[in-house]
Amino acid sequence: MISTILLDAAMWASIAKMGAAFAASIVVIGAAWGISRIGSTALESMARQPEAASDLRSGMILSAALIEGVAMFAVVVCFLVLFV
Repeated sequence: MISTILLDAAMWASIAKMGAAFAASIVVIGAAWGISRIGSTALESMARQPEAASDLRSGMILSAALIEGVAMFAVVVCFLVLFV
């Protein structure tokens, strides 16, 4: 009886670790997709209006930094699930 309970706990721990790894990969893929979309639309806008390039560049960098910060926060949460 006790061995099956321990086996179940180990099984659930491994499932939780797989879920955390899956969640971390989804977060990283989503952040990469978001930053690439920001970069492509900013470059397209700079090509259409070169005089607004400095404003677009600063907005692009700020948006990319915020997306990267949220992605890092999510990856840290996933690591906490893995190791704590």
